[in-house]
Amino acid sequence: MMKKPVIGVFPLWDDEKDSIWMLPGYLRALQNAGAIPVVLPLEAEGEDARRLYELCDGLLLTGGHDVDPALYGQEKLPVCGPVCPARDKLERTFFRWAYAEDKPMLGICRGAQLVNVLLGGSLYQDLETQLPGAVRHRMEPPYSGVCHTVTLEPSGFLHALLGKDSIGVNSCHHQGICRVAPALRLEASAPDGLAEALSCPAHRFLIAVQWHPEFNYDQNSDSAALFTAFVGSCSVG
Repeated sequence: MMKKPVIGVFPLWDDEKDSIWMLPGYLRALQNAGAIPVVLPLEAEGEDARRLYELCDGLLLTGGHDVDPALYGQEKLPVCGPVCPARDKLERTFFRWAYAEDKPMLGICRGAQLVNVLLGGSLYQDLETQLPGAVRHRMEPPYSGVCHTVTLEPSGFLHALLGKDSIGVNSCHHQGICRVAPALRLEASAPDGLAEALSCPAHRFLIAVQWHPEFNYDQNSDSAALFTAFVGSCSVG
């Protein structure tokens, strides 16, 4: 009998409350797909961090604070939002281990941007000011609806998984992927040309999406399929 995989979920951070927190959709989507989600602490180092990492069969890089522009060689502009150094540090450590050891990872929103940055890509610190003419990428709640469409690359993983040329997605971000990292392949683009999903062909499962499937996994078959594929790649005997 197959054991349910354990998925490490990186926490969100609340500056005002000085506290970690979590959107239940991330956890429920993983449970719905057959996994056991575990919310990781914000800070862990050395042997403690390694032990936590080894407990996980896969990693979910969640949304949240802006990625520190220093990670992609830029100064922080006034239009950049708050950053969380402790989270950047923890995720960078876990990502490097997982990338080197071919452990499955799924990046969502900030998580997608971080994957791109850690592999040598860059970001727009603010789409409204740095990408004139961009489509609307920040919708009003509820976030389960569609904000805009994305075109799926014909030879990509998502096209094969979903069997579609385009899909409607929700959207809630003010930063975006600028230069795609050399190790990554474009999976989907918005009507304004912004990269909306990336994959790493050399990795067992490394998919990064800019939209939020955790908000509609229970009513959108495309979102559910993404979580199912991710959990399936993490399965253990």
